[in-house]
Amino acid sequence: MNQKNLFHLNCMTCKFSSSDFLKIRPPFNQITDTPEKDVAQAFLQRLVALDYRARYIPVRPDSSEVNHLQSIAVSESVSTDDDDDLDALFSTNVDSNQSKQDHVHPMDIQMVVFHFSDSFLKQNMITKLSQCQYALPLLVPDPAAADIECPLWTFRQVRKTWKKTEIRDNSKTVSIKSLPICKAETPLVSFFRLGSLSQSKSQLMNTLINDRHNTFFHRNCPGSTKSRHLMDGVVEIAWYCPAGKDNDSFSDCIGFCNLHGDSLLMEKQREILTEISSVLVVLVPALEKGQESSKVISTLFRSPNPLIVLTADNDCGAVQIKPQKYKVGLKDRSQSNVSEELRETIVKILSGSNKSFNLELMSNISGVRVDEDDTVCQNGKSAAMNIVKLIQDMDVSRIKDTSLPCQGQLWHEWCRTNRERFHLRGNIEKEKSQKDEKLIQIRQKQCAASCSELMKSFTDSLMSLEQKDKEYFLKWTQILIDELSSKDLSTILQNYDKKWSEVLTLKKKHDKTDQLKDKQTELEQISQKLQAATFGLEHIFREMSQIYEAHQSLQRQTHCRHTEWVKYPELAADLMISGHPMELMDGDAGHVPLTWISGLLQEVIKKLGDQRVFVLSVLGVQSSGKSTMLNAMFGLQFAVSAGRYTKGAYMQLLKLSDEIKTDFKFDYVVVVDTEGLRALELEGHNTLHHDNELATFVVGLGNMTLINIFGENPAEMQDILQIVVQAFMRMKKVQLSPSCVFVHQNVTDVTAAEKNMDGKRRLQEKLDEMAQLAAKEEGCDAECFSDVITFDVQKDVKYFAQLWEGSPPMASPNPGYSESVQELKSFILSKASESDGIKLSHFKSKIQDLWNALMNENVVFSFKNTQEISVYRKLEIQYGNWTWALRSEMLTIENRLYPLIDKGQLDKIELRDLSKGMSKAYEQIKTKTTDYFEKNEDKELLVQWRGGFENKIKDFHEELLTGVKRKLDEVIQQKKACKKLDEKKTDFENKLLQKSKELAHALREIIKDEEELKMQFDSVWSHWIKELTSDTKPIEDINLEEDQLTVLKDLGFELTLCHKLKHSKQYETLPNTGNYFDYIHLNEHNLFNAALKYVGVELLSHEDQEQIRSFIKNVEQKSLEIIQSKPVATRGYTPTYLHEVAKNVQKNVTEFESMRKFTFKKEFTVELLLFVFHKAADWILKSHKTYKDNNDVINYLNSKKNEYFNIFRSFCKGSSSPVVFGEMICQKLNVSAVEAVCNQTAVDLAGELRCNVPAFNGNRLNLKKHVLKDLAEREDFNKFITYIRDPRKQVEGFIKEKVKTFIVFENNNKAHKILQKNSDDIQRFIRQTLFEATEKIKTEKGDINMWVKEISSSLRCKMRLDTISCHNFRDINNFDFLRDEIEKGLQIISKEMKDLPLVEVMKYRQKPDEILIDQLCNCCWERCPFCGAVCINTIKDHSPDKHSVPFHRPQGVEGWHYRGTVELVTDFCTTSVASDQSLYPSPESEKSIPHKLYQTAGGKYASWSIIADGSKLPYWKWFVCHFQKEIEDYHELKFQDRGEIPSEWRNYSKEEALESLDEMCSL
Repeated sequence: MNQKNLFHLNCMTCKFSSSDFLKIRPPFNQITDTPEKDVAQAFLQRLVALDYRARYIPVRPDSSEVNHLQSIAVSESVSTDDDDDLDALFSTNVDSNQSKQDHVHPMDIQMVVFHFSDSFLKQNMITKLSQCQYALPLLVPDPAAADIECPLWTFRQVRKTWKKTEIRDNSKTVSIKSLPICKAETPLVSFFRLGSLSQSKSQLMNTLINDRHNTFFHRNCPGSTKSRHLMDGVVEIAWYCPAGKDNDSFSDCIGFCNLHGDSLLMEKQREILTEISSVLVVLVPALEKGQESSKVISTLFRSPNPLIVLTADNDCGAVQIKPQKYKVGLKDRSQSNVSEELRETIVKILSGSNKSFNLELMSNISGVRVDEDDTVCQNGKSAAMNIVKLIQDMDVSRIKDTSLPCQGQLWHEWCRTNRERFHLRGNIEKEKSQKDEKLIQIRQKQCAASCSELMKSFTDSLMSLEQKDKEYFLKWTQILIDELSSKDLSTILQNYDKKWSEVLTLKKKHDKTDQLKDKQTELEQISQKLQAATFGLEHIFREMSQIYEAHQSLQRQTHCRHTEWVKYPELAADLMISGHPMELMDGDAGHVPLTWISGLLQEVIKKLGDQRVFVLSVLGVQSSGKSTMLNAMFGLQFAVSAGRYTKGAYMQLLKLSDEIKTDFKFDYVVVVDTEGLRALELEGHNTLHHDNELATFVVGLGNMTLINIFGENPAEMQDILQIVVQAFMRMKKVQLSPSCVFVHQNVTDVTAAEKNMDGKRRLQEKLDEMAQLAAKEEGCDAECFSDVITFDVQKDVKYFAQLWEGSPPMASPNPGYSESVQELKSFILSKASESDGIKLSHFKSKIQDLWNALMNENVVFSFKNTQEISVYRKLEIQYGNWTWALRSEMLTIENRLYPLIDKGQLDKIELRDLSKGMSKAYEQIKTKTTDYFEKNEDKELLVQWRGGFENKIKDFHEELLTGVKRKLDEVIQQKKACKKLDEKKTDFENKLLQKSKELAHALREIIKDEEELKMQFDSVWSHWIKELTSDTKPIEDINLEEDQLTVLKDLGFELTLCHKLKHSKQYETLPNTGNYFDYIHLNEHNLFNAALKYVGVELLSHEDQEQIRSFIKNVEQKSLEIIQSKPVATRGYTPTYLHEVAKNVQKNVTEFESMRKFTFKKEFTVELLLFVFHKAADWILKSHKTYKDNNDVINYLNSKKNEYFNIFRSFCKGSSSPVVFGEMICQKLNVSAVEAVCNQTAVDLAGELRCNVPAFNGNRLNLKKHVLKDLAEREDFNKFITYIRDPRKQVEGFIKEKVKTFIVFENNNKAHKILQKNSDDIQRFIRQTLFEATEKIKTEKGDINMWVKEISSSLRCKMRLDTISCHNFRDINNFDFLRDEIEKGLQIISKEMKDLPLVEVMKYRQKPDEILIDQLCNCCWERCPFCGAVCINTIKDHSPDKHSVPFHRPQGVEGWHYRGTVELVTDFCTTSVASDQSLYPSPESEKSIPHKLYQTAGGKYASWSIIADGSKLPYWKWFVCHFQKEIEDYHELKFQDRGEIPSEWRNYSKEEALESLDEMCSL
């Protein structure tokens, strides 16, 4: 392959960038050949995976060459003669295609990638080559120019560690050195050749450095070819790093340079090496005068540089020609002998040499262009230097305290205080307020300290620099900071090692003196100094996070000139998107900065959109190779070092490459790397607590968790397995279901199947054992690990070979390790392809939810899935829309059926008929429901509720059907009950009509004045009624009050007492009484108890008070059930019904008293009876009125008086029959039309209200928010008490008030338009009906009876029409004239309907407020067992979902007080469940339960989910302060002593209280 083709490898038109290789690509194939066009990418992928075989990639040539490869050379002369065959064998002219193959040289591939990579990818590439123990390019000729470049920048990440051995005073000392290689000053031994040799220079060098590894590529390496195009003139460098052992080749670090190619042709490189080298080693084919090589040798021989000449024409051993000049023969000598002599000679030369080499000095060499001199690199370096100059003269252990003050003591104190908020005792609200105030003070101090020059310079650079400059700036900042701190860190580490050795020595001597304690104290001080001296770029970002959090929490700009904090999340988001790892958990403070993380991820979402991501978390024991594995798998750059280097947790965002993204349902992977579990720096309980917290956090975050285990020792595994299994157990209980993979690293023989099977078996046994232990601790059932999480031990356990081949520092990575990494990557991607991942917004909220739950130290009881809550609330709104659509349709059907029942044309309602009428609407809703669950962007979260909500819709539909059937059946029963009256109506009306007609004829000519006509009509009307009803007894009105007093008297109560209590009306609010003590007699110690009461000690506990209140409500409910079961509407009322209710109340009182330590006074029983009678009165009166309206003939006839006066008057005026009949029809139509219009308007108004009134157009939480706002704005304590004691009553009252306000005041015009529209619709319907009926009668030549029948039949689908008697109008035959007369009347009716007052709408059967109450109040009304707040779930029976409410309140509002005192409790239950307090589940309980475990108390406690939110809601704090006196008077208790109101509460205004409701609902 020629050079032109070589440069078209990978069809390169632009440079590779480091961001390209941070994308997740498919795992590379270990076996098959790589197409030539993909070879560059394959090289990089393997290199990233630490596979040193990246140099030996089998290449498959282009298709044009394939045919050549598939054939084997055949001699041109084919003969059957053996002698001829032998001739052919010995022939030298056989044309072998194979020999002409022009393969790509492996080093050309490396150099092509190098040339076509940007500087950051070059840097990563060189770092990986160094980790693979390969030589690195030091001098690189530019293929397109004559320049020689030193890629110094690429060496900046390379760090070397070695142990230097020195002999002093006959004793050997070994010291450890660890330096960035750019800072190392080492001897440099350079090799080059003059001319061509049969011996390999590079192979010889390898024997000196690492005889087990080809550090320098040589001619005998796999894939090597004769032709290469990019390596000649390249100088590579490698370092030998001793391990401090006796078999080290050299006692100190030495650099080795190798000039590739014939140095006679590369004079510039040769001169550079001569200048910088400590020793020159020159290989020549022969030492003969006159040759060009001899001239070079002569020059070198005369120079002062030490020189070793290796000559291929001589077999002599090492010979010193003169000082520092040696000659060694190569001819006929084994390489090992030559290598050993060469090593000894180099050692000898270097022992007397002081010359050393430093990479950074390459910029001083003439003729060499250093890449760091580029403008963009210098811009970044200059900005970084500005930062370093600010701190370079400081003690490194003081830098963070001085220049990064927000993250040190202040942040740690904030974290400590914040954790203390979850361990409150005593007056927890007061204590919490003090803690909150302290947190604010700390934030204020952080704001005041957030103006350091370092941070200003750093953030200014981030904001002002161009993108490329910014990348260099960050790299340089990290490099320079590391350089600054590494000097002091090395000294501190040496002091630590020394002091640690002294402590160990004293411990071995069992020293009991103070000396050991002193040494341990000194060791601890050094440890703290070491912690303080650890300083890197991550600490600057941490400072940014704290500056942002401090300012954000105070919600104001400080007076400091440093006011750019609002931009910090955006700056960090840019870096995260570009692949920079960001700190998720601060490892030093052990805390997650939630405000910062939320702001950061929100900015990422703004820039990328709310992308779906797959979260991969990694857990493992300290120093088990987690970060190394991730770096090798995905090309990340998590810090790797012995010890707990990755402190806390970091997250890195990786994009899927285009070639694989179509196989996944997400576009990004978030990798979360964590510090090691069981870190040595942490001790005892803190270690376990820290590890449990970290494990639960990252397991909860991850869609998949890699559990990294180092080695195979079960004892070593036990601790981490217990932590991990418990974390998975918690996730199961909070309904999170991540997957997991176990990775065993450093396994000696990964190929031994039998051994691996045994290892898996032992792991499974251990996991099952840990699952059983965790199940006991977490209080759930699990027999094996697979009960906790889906797990297949055959597939989900991977074995890794050990990382290194041999012993570091010169060991190369094990290729088996790389293969294991790729297999694991393939497995992870395969599993991930089955996952939907989660949205970034969900990831953001999940971080908050998990961390808040962990702060509460009880994840299971305190975990709140914010994303799920948000999705569920939206689903509730949709559920409201779906149910409203069904309810609206059913109301329309109901309106259609009522006229049919009224006309007696429908006497039975069948469910199937109702269902048929609803079928279209129901099917539409089912389709909408399916679409919502299947097409919504949150469908993966919605799926958990799909079955439940589909069943709820079905149940709601069925309840609607049965409810309307029940209602219509009652109407039918009432219709049947008044059948006798209906049968008489026609006869009555005929007689009245006849009498009216006769009277009119008699008076027509006599009386013309209408008033006189009215007087005459009135005088005869009562006579007519008496005549018509002579055989009928009128139905009397009832006197309930009199009956109630009679019942009370019959039960033995004094009338004077009854009258007194009746007159006081106190009984009406009996359930809302604050204190029932005055209603009871105590059974024992009466005098003593009375005395206690007198001195202010409360004897009736809150539980007793609540039981009495609950008893009253139960009695009310039972009494209403009894009274409402009576047939009052169909048979009328009788006082015996009240007697039955009263006896039942007395029975309930007796039963209740028998189980209590007190009895009720008779005043209580009387008030309870009066209360029950009061509640039943409305229903009795309404039902009796229905009975009277349907059955009282006199009542019915009197209702017709006005109608017949109009008929009488018309006849008096001489109107014709059609005119009079038309007026009759219009009168009946008027009543019916108004009813139909008002009923439909009520339904339409309800729909309008639901859409346009904010309180009604959301879910239950939204309604509750508006109710609370309304209460606060009114500032009516009595309404608050109603809400607290009977929330449903207050909510229903709120709905009625809102409906009235909307219709009458706020939207009167809109309501009128709805009324007018319905009026126009009904008028059009009537006109059309008249026209069609008239035309039909004319066609069929029908009479007036037929016309009336046709009209009634056609109208019945929308309105009812009262009985019309045609007996006196048989002479009508001009139906067009009749229709015209009716239409004239319709115009008047229409105008009257349009002018109808809207309050009239509320008087008909359908009422908008009742419709909305049915829709909005058919929900859950369960109350919090602590504070009495009502569950906000929109669905009535929402099992298995627990009850919840964000609006909890101080328990004293409900009347809770400390036993035996009058001290009201100020605690919020949301604070209590995060405290260290305990509760007694019932008054009889002898054993208390920690508040944090309240659900374990069972019963009402188990059905609630109360999330610790730190009682952030100011609303109820404002209420308590504003109405303190009223609350105290109401309960007859005090906010004092332990119940003292925290002073902080009094700072809240009503406006803040109202705003807090909006904030709480938006969460």
